[in-house]
Amino acid sequence: MEGRSGGRYGDLPRAGHLGTLAAAFGLTALLAASETAFTVVKWAGALYLAWLGIGLILHPRASLGIAETVPVHDDARAAFRRGLLTNLLNPKVGIFYMTFMPQFIPPHVNVKEFSLLLTAIQAILSFSWLALLVALTVPLGRFLSSPMVVRRMDRLTGGIFIAFSLKLALSRRA
Repeated sequence: MEGRSGGRYGDLPRAGHLGTLAAAFGLTALLAASETAFTVVKWAGALYLAWLGIGLILHPRASLGIAETVPVHDDARAAFRRGLLTNLLNPKVGIFYMTFMPQFIPPHVNVKEFSLLLTAIQAILSFSWLALLVALTVPLGRFLSSPMVVRRMDRLTGGIFIAFSLKLALSRRA
């Protein structure tokens, strides 16, 4: 099945999984060691979240219907690049894995292999959770797709994105 905004390839780089792989291969160590790299990623992520939030507040959708979606005719590479950019500019992923995951890596194991195992577990859990969400929201589809609810949810989400961008921009390294 092919949608209009990203096609069947839009979900190739799932949020979190690229961040997990980057952590396994040392990107988070670079961010921890380099104040400049951390600041660049932090501000890029904050600006991206603010841009998304402002767009949702100023231009909320009136419906969830595909008919009002602007068609995007991307090939697999373009959709992958767009998803990759979204993932790389999501600073919470790297911060989460840099601070939370090391406590689950036992001593005397191959850190890279164990990190990849944790990544696989997280991918399976993410897929299961998203499948459950789909199963639970289908019965609520009529309510969730009403124009008033869609506009309010978009504006609420935009406000949350802006709040997160401000929190990220004002945060300091520990």
